Amino acid sequence: MIWEETIQLKFCLLNAENLFLLFDKTPSPDDLKLDEVQWQKLSNSIYPNKTLSKCKELAAIFKELQLDIIMLCEVGGIESLKNFNDLFLNQEYSVALIEGNSDRNIDVGFLIKKNSTFYFDLTTNKNRSINFLYHHERHLKTPPENKLSRDCVELKLFKKDINKPFLNILLTHLKSRLDPEKKDPNGFERRSAELKTVLEIQQELQGKYPEVPLILAGDFNGNASRHSTEEEFKDIYVKTSLEDVLELSQTPIDKRATFYQVKTSGRTDGKQIDYCFLTSSTVKYLDPTSANVYRYKDNYGFEKDIPTSLDKKFELPSDHYPIVFSLSNLPTKV
Repeated sequence: MIWEETIQLKFCLLNAENLFLLFDKTPSPDDLKLDEVQWQKLSNSIYPNKTLSKCKELAAIFKELQLDIIMLCEVGGIESLKNFNDLFLNQEYSVALIEGNSDRNIDVGFLIKKNSTFYFDLTTNKNRSINFLYHHERHLKTPPENKLSRDCVELKLFKKDINKPFLNILLTHLKSRLDPEKKDPNGFERRSAELKTVLEIQQELQGKYPEVPLILAGDFNGNASRHSTEEEFKDIYVKTSLEDVLELSQTPIDKRATFYQVKTSGRTDGKQIDYCFLTSSTVKYLDPTSANVYRYKDNYGFEKDIPTSLDKKFELPSDHYPIVFSLSNLPTKV
């Protein structure tokens, strides 16, 4: 196979924490001048809009990073993503999102830089069974067919032929640790089944396009790294060749946290729960110096301290931190 033409792409993965932007009427640029009380009054939705200041800060970060593809979790549907792009990013991106299975109406989606030299196509796996039943469902005559909590969407980038992608991206958001009904402690069994299904999707896609680079990214809601890997994620390293970009870049472990849990004792526990995995055929295109966890900054451009209280954490534009990386010399044409 002879490859011609290459491209460099800069990516960002972020759980945007309830990025709802729903309005009763079409918003305008003048609405960005409102105070927060007025801003919230623009919508009668049961879901509060993300605060104006946080939206502005996220947009400023994305502009600062000059990103080609933004991979987002916890987006309040296609309307919210479109409004964010229109109001805060000057419509510089194309919006790609398919409503998933979330009972909180939080979806995974993409912002793809306009005027790119490629096309894209998005498909869903939201209707795929995860072959899992809760304990209380296992003796039912007609048990439910449980599916992914959100989705595992497939984004294909291609030049001319949709059947000849030059990059495949899977984006997911696995079951959280919440267990309000006390049927699956820490969501472990459900998350394990979802991870297994996501890996099946990844291996099927890789089998269909064995020479095409592939990224698997998302909020995994647990430690899926090579270091003290939690039980439900061990198949990543047993059954696949996937490697995390922060591992590949040898980012110090104490610099990999994408989420900080503030304990009642005042102690803050930092964890990496968001990941961007690459297949073995993709690793050679990673610019290892580009991979990092972006740290939020204050008005003077200095990194903000790790939040030590819930109030400090609430001031951040998201309760997660973005992962940023670039692929270089990526072939785009056969």
